[in-house]
Amino acid sequence: MAVMAIGLSSPLLAQTQSARPATAARTAPLQGTLLVLGDSLSAEYGLTRGTGWVALMTQRLQAKQIKLEVVNASISGETTAGGRTRLPKLLERHRPALVVIELGGNDALRGLPLTATETNLREMAAAARQAGARAVILGMKMPPNYGRAYAQAFSDLYVRVASTEQASLVPFMLEAIADRIDLFQSDRIHPSEQAQPLILDTVWPVLAKAIQTR
Repeated sequence: MAVMAIGLSSPLLAQTQSARPATAARTAPLQGTLLVLGDSLSAEYGLTRGTGWVALMTQRLQAKQIKLEVVNASISGETTAGGRTRLPKLLERHRPALVVIELGGNDALRGLPLTATETNLREMAAAARQAGARAVILGMKMPPNYGRAYAQAFSDLYVRVASTEQASLVPFMLEAIADRIDLFQSDRIHPSEQAQPLILDTVWPVLAKAIQTR
C-alpha cells in the first residue's frame, strides 16, 4: 500500500501542532537593588551584626545567584511617617528594582492613628511603584491586649494597602514565632538571633515570587 507523505502545510499536521501544550515562558529574577525600609525588626536591634533576617536574605540571594544588591535602610524606632519622609531620597539614590516595606509596628505601639498609618503605607507603596520598583509589604499584628477590634483593624489596613497599590503582602512577618516566647529577647518585643531564620522563611515565598519576572 502506498503511503502518502504529509507536507508541512497539511491541515492534519497543523492540527497536531496546535494541540501541543504551549511551553511556559521562562522566568528570570530581577536585577539591581533590593531596598529594605524597616524598623528595629529589620535593623538587627539587639543582635550580632550580620545575623538578622535581612543579612540572611542577602546570603540566600547570593547562594541562589540572584543578582540583587541589598540595601538595608532600616532604623530602630522608625514609624511609617519617618519611612514616608525618607523614601523619596532613597528611591532617587538607589533606584531599586524591589522595595520591602516593614513598618507600622511602632505606630501601633505609640498609639498613632491607624488612618495615618494606612495613608503612609499607601504613599510609600505608590512611590515605589511610580519609581519603577515592585513593592513587598511585611504586615504586622498586635497582641490580644490591644483589643480585638483594634488588632483586626490594624491587620486589615495592610491588606487594603497591598490590594489597592498592587503590592505583594506577607500578612504577618512574625507568624512562625509569635507564640514562642523563647524566640524573643528579654523585652519580649524583639526576636532573638535564633528567630531570624524563621522570619526569613516566612518572608521568602512572597519575596521570591516578587523577584521573578518574565
